[in-house]
Amino acid sequence: MNSVTKAVIPVAGLGTRVLPASKAIPKEMMPVVDKPVIQHVVEEAVKAGIKDIILVTRSGKSAIEDHFDKHYELEAELERKNKTAILESIRSIVPQDVTIASVRQPAALGLGHAVFCAASSVNNEPFAVILPDVLVNNHGQTDNDLSKMVNAFSQHNAAQIMVESVPQDQVQMYGIADCGGITPPPGESVNIKGMVEKPAPDLAPSNLAVVGRYVLPARVMELLATTQAGAGGEIQLTDALDELLQEQKVEAYRMSGKTYDCGNKLGYLQANIAYGLQHPETASGLKSFLTEQV
Repeated sequence: MNSVTKAVIPVAGLGTRVLPASKAIPKEMMPVVDKPVIQHVVEEAVKAGIKDIILVTRSGKSAIEDHFDKHYELEAELERKNKTAILESIRSIVPQDVTIASVRQPAALGLGHAVFCAASSVNNEPFAVILPDVLVNNHGQTDNDLSKMVNAFSQHNAAQIMVESVPQDQVQMYGIADCGGITPPPGESVNIKGMVEKPAPDLAPSNLAVVGRYVLPARVMELLATTQAGAGGEIQLTDALDELLQEQKVEAYRMSGKTYDCGNKLGYLQANIAYGLQHPETASGLKSFLTEQV
């Protein structure tokens, strides 16, 4: 049985980097081809064996919950018109054995605080944290990166933090993992010695950037309960992970897929192009269109 069956997805952010598009629509509901970003992320979790998904949300985000709810009128109309393929796509948004629940984050007090809001739902079990801004594209691969992280967590008895190699001149934009000079091959994990937030390029311990996927032991929730506000007056998940490092092994998992940051305009456009070129209904036409633009 999968040792990690729960995932926490914080969706309470304001989406300021993609305004004005996110003014009235949650940024997580912005579509990448024919599915909102949040659905791509949930599908990633389901493929990794996750059965219980906890959305950490706030007021004004009800469209996300509605998307995963049943829509009787729409389904009845599609059935009446015999649009079976579209009907199936609506009904299969969430498999029957997967539960999606939501909890509220009453104030924007940081990622660590958002994750801790799900503590009672996680219920002292290991869990994944998935940041919905980042899409991880594992197209053409048998297992996605999150699946491999879950397996590594079970086999190594160690928290897993997803990292990817970034250009050295961009390390100051990320949290960087210090792995003692070791860079693991894609799809494998290595011990983390520490993490440095947005280091100067000449001081960075590596170019392995943390990219928004974590598989964590239940202990992290206990640590978050006493984590004090840090950078920006917010409770940082990184601070709790630093404490975890003092107690037990934590590993950096180097991803084998490709990430797209849908939380900014360029990354969102890139995701639509990449996924559009992989979609059977749009691939040919989009490829022709892009060729004409060059």
